[in-house]
Amino acid sequence: MKRRNMIWFLVMLLPVGLTAYYFYPEKKLPQGRVVDKVVVYKGKRQMEAYLGDELLKTYTISLGKNPIGHKQYEGDNKTPEGTYDINDRNPNSGYHKNLGVSYPNDKDIAFAEKRRKSAGGAIKIHGLPNSKGYIGKFHRWKDWTAGCIAVTNEEVDELYKAVKQNAIIEIYP
Repeated sequence: MKRRNMIWFLVMLLPVGLTAYYFYPEKKLPQGRVVDKVVVYKGKRQMEAYLGDELLKTYTISLGKNPIGHKQYEGDNKTPEGTYDINDRNPNSGYHKNLGVSYPNDKDIAFAEKRRKSAGGAIKIHGLPNSKGYIGKFHRWKDWTAGCIAVTNEEVDELYKAVKQNAIIEIYP
């Protein structure tokens, strides 16, 4: 009888826990602050937004489907590593909104060309696929992009407003 009660309790607790996770409000990026540097720690699935040396916010992220190691060529599903710039922004992308990362650089292109491959490109910090915003924070449970850095739609909205053009992005293993 105790085992049956325990199973029933767990079955009832799971939906409550998932609902709380989904709806629990997270810290917002401070209003009116400009982000001039973004630091990504792939192994921790975290991205930090800075103004100078001041940490403004830490985000939980998803990465490329094959996240270990530096992006080497188009289609490897890896998120690049190194120092780049936020060089573009698109309010009408296929993934809610996005901020462009200046990958590939000359070194990335030369590396891929030696292997007779394309280095690829179109690496972004983006939200969820259009019409799938309802997934919300659950997207974090799996690395699912083709090499980009994914956040929720609400998070990409605040980053889109706050990240200055040509801000530095450092991406670490």
